[in-house]
Amino acid sequence: MKILARDIPPRSAWALEQAGVHPLLARLYAARGVLSKDELDDGLARLLPPATLRGAREAALLLADAIRDQRRLCIVADYDCDGATACAVAVRGLRLLGARHVAYLVPDRVVDGYGLTPPIAERVAASGAELLITVDNGIASVDGVAAAKARGLAVLVTDHHLPGPLLPAADVLVNPNQPGCEFDSKSIAGVGVMFYVLLALRTELRTRGVFDLGNQPKLDALLPLVALGTVADVVRLDANNRRLVAQGLRRIRGGAMPVGIAALFKAAGRQAAAATTFDFGFALGPRINAAGRLADMTLGIECLLTDDAGRADELANLLDGINRERRDIEGGMRDKALLLAETLFDDSLAPPAAISVFGADFHEGVVGIVASRIKDRFHRPTFVFAASAADGKAHELKGSGRSIPGFHLRDALDLVAKRHPGVLLRFGGHAMAAGCTVAREQFPVFEQALAQVAQEWLDAATLTRRLDTDGPLAPEYLRVDMVDTLHREVWGQGFAPPTFSEEVEVVSQRLVGEKHLALKLRHRGKPVDGIWFGHTEPLPPKVVLAWRLDADEWQGVRRVRFLVEGAEI
Repeated sequence: MKILARDIPPRSAWALEQAGVHPLLARLYAARGVLSKDELDDGLARLLPPATLRGAREAALLLADAIRDQRRLCIVADYDCDGATACAVAVRGLRLLGARHVAYLVPDRVVDGYGLTPPIAERVAASGAELLITVDNGIASVDGVAAAKARGLAVLVTDHHLPGPLLPAADVLVNPNQPGCEFDSKSIAGVGVMFYVLLALRTELRTRGVFDLGNQPKLDALLPLVALGTVADVVRLDANNRRLVAQGLRRIRGGAMPVGIAALFKAAGRQAAAATTFDFGFALGPRINAAGRLADMTLGIECLLTDDAGRADELANLLDGINRERRDIEGGMRDKALLLAETLFDDSLAPPAAISVFGADFHEGVVGIVASRIKDRFHRPTFVFAASAADGKAHELKGSGRSIPGFHLRDALDLVAKRHPGVLLRFGGHAMAAGCTVAREQFPVFEQALAQVAQEWLDAATLTRRLDTDGPLAPEYLRVDMVDTLHREVWGQGFAPPTFSEEVEVVSQRLVGEKHLALKLRHRGKPVDGIWFGHTEPLPPKVVLAWRLDADEWQGVRRVRFLVEGAEI
């Protein structure tokens, strides 16, 4: 591993500090490209206007007419946290704005697969719905939209995924990544897209005289859901996404949130009053995602929709139990997948440029998480496959992939599909995460084809793991209040949480729980505790460490500790 310090533009850091930003935060923000304090304004007035999101105006007209005519609406959601929160935002928001008949349907990962398929469209039509609305999916559902239209349904697609060569023939498409869209935040999550559609709808309803500025529904009540889905989907936290997340966090910390979110905090053992982006990504998000991986995402959506605190607690505890089961399954799969990956190369050789593994007993709901773990271990683009559990589809393998910086996973799949027609039955995704389906007998072809693309696209520098940090940390910042200051800020994908690095002295070290390294360190002459989760190899007496600043509590006293991320040995 190569530990590198980010460049900190001195003029930007100085300008931020002169504008009243804390000196450490000024340095961190400058290193992340923030040029002025104005960029840190997270007020609602600074959000990008809905008018620049292509299709939002047309969606507002379609929905306003449907509400006026009391038409039956059906939301078709995705089965991850972004899809669940987007569905909850759509249902809650449309009801707030006057829709009387709003139902939802979420595909089953195993039976239905991803997105709006023709069978899903048939089920929506059979339910009596008149307008089908997708959230966090649909941009690739050409056949599904066609089937819905053939059954007489109006179709509104709201999505954020990258479109394919052919767009679905929906009545309205809202997606910042569709051709011709000038919306600046191409990284907005699916839940954010739906929130923007609701903002446009409220404007249209004001124009029609249904509401005025004094009596219009307050859509900011939906921002905790928007914040949760945005962070959990690991989209890049550009300025607009950071504002959405900051607004949601502010409401949660103040106690203004759906009872389901409060119940999830309680089930996870976290404090909503001190909510952080870490809670979204590593505590609440996984519990909702677990429902879509192992059970039925309806459980997650109902938890976010209910206004009954007792019911919310019941559902949150159920989701917590499913997540524990997910962790157990993941642990066994991870160990087997790592062994399979290690058979691909000798100890004396570097891993192949891309890794693909398949296990006959793997669970398709967990392949993405396991792919992420292998990617982290070997620093290679990785796909993990499981046999489809759907009836009559055992000959198909469903794979989920995770990538490293510099390797666009969906583009790589597109090239594999062009070079080897028929190998990929279906595929889609983003730069860093993607999914695909292959016939079982074609797995070796896919494995070799992906590795070939990776070998062509990746050089030695890209294949070398690097950890970008914020450099040394002055001793005066080793304070619990500084830890709290850092944790309150919005960090995440594309706006990395602060990680510091410098040489420290290792005073003592021991294993805890057989898989974590507990450390007693000396940082610039001052003692400090450290913990390196998932690491068992001993460290030399002096070593350059990369760490995040954290606080540990023992017998009611909070102390600073280092969460070690890596070492340069």
